[in-house]
Amino acid sequence: MLKSNKSIAGYHLLMILSAVDNEFAPAEGLKIQEYLAEEFPFRMNLDDELDIIASLRPEEWKDHFEFHAKCFLDDSTPEERENFKEFAKSLIKADDEVSEKEHQFYSLLKNHWNS
Repeated sequence: MLKSNKSIAGYHLLMILSAVDNEFAPAEGLKIQEYLAEEFPFRMNLDDELDIIASLRPEEWKDHFEFHAKCFLDDSTPEERENFKEFAKSLIKADDEVSEKEHQFYSLLKNHWNS
């Protein structure tokens, strides 16, 4: 798998966080759109990235998530990681319910970044 830049890695992380509970709530979609508008102020085609994510089987999510957590770590400052964690937390809370899987993956992100 090719290394991703911080913004693309963040997209993968958020998409997996939104999918691990097997429901993609409209509120989560709005949060991801918010991230995209902030990270990609110019129009960007993410169809290839979405195809990669959509082709993953649930048992592949953890490895993919960890890979992109490392990519994000490599390209970010501590402040950017802290901001991303807060944003990711708002994503998993967007539908007013945090599943065990969402909590597990969010904790995995924090542990991977040692924070």
